[in-house]
Amino acid sequence: MRVAIEAILDYDFAEPTDVLLAVEAAALPDQRIVSQSHIINNAGPLTNKVGGSGVGRRTWTRTGTGRMLSTYRATVDVDRPAIDLASLAKSPLPSLPEDVLPFIWPSRYCEADRFVSFVCGHFPDLEGGALVAALRDWVHDNLIYVPGSSDGTTTAADTFVAQQGVCRDYAHLTAALIRSRDIPARLVSVYALDLDPPDFHAVVEVWLDGAWHIVDSTGLAPVETMVRIAVGRDATDIAFMTAFGNAMMNAQSILVSRVDEG
Repeated sequence: MRVAIEAILDYDFAEPTDVLLAVEAAALPDQRIVSQSHIINNAGPLTNKVGGSGVGRRTWTRTGTGRMLSTYRATVDVDRPAIDLASLAKSPLPSLPEDVLPFIWPSRYCEADRFVSFVCGHFPDLEGGALVAALRDWVHDNLIYVPGSSDGTTTAADTFVAQQGVCRDYAHLTAALIRSRDIPARLVSVYALDLDPPDFHAVVEVWLDGAWHIVDSTGLAPVETMVRIAVGRDATDIAFMTAFGNAMMNAQSILVSRVDEG
């Protein structure tokens, strides 16, 4: 499927500020970049860096004082067949590639070590993909999606107690639960078709049968058409914009639509 993406970030800065952006679609085997452009007004030269785990790229720039307008547009062909997670096996720990290994450990927002007893007690007979599917469904069924119910300090443990959150919180809790059973799980920022309202979306990738597979506990968009942007341990690593100073949002819009290839 071919999708068109437009991401516009409109911010004001009181003084020149270093900014790190992660808005560009990643070139990967299951998502091919047909075309893309990224224009930033009122900013200095752009410096591109390879993204975490070698996925995608991040862009450094320095804004001027006043309004910064970042406009990213892309057309992407996504070829990702649906996968039956329950049929996938857990990869033996000694077989994990070095760049996958960090994603079995707790991180600031995914306190995996705090969920070992819960997962072992509630899902004692499940392993591998069957366990991942069950944990995804548990998060979906036990959380309520409530915009504004969390903030940048909310962790997986906070979400577990509150039983509500937004996509970031669903992803943190899902990743923490999965990691608690020594299955690698990382957070992923994506552009998601049919997401309502349109926005950047956070999901999870799990390492099963020697490959990464997307998992979305919110159920708000089809994973087969998601376009990955960045990956990391938790939301800190996949933020679409990190400003090293004060930034005030004027407006932000994300549009993802199907393209007729005929």
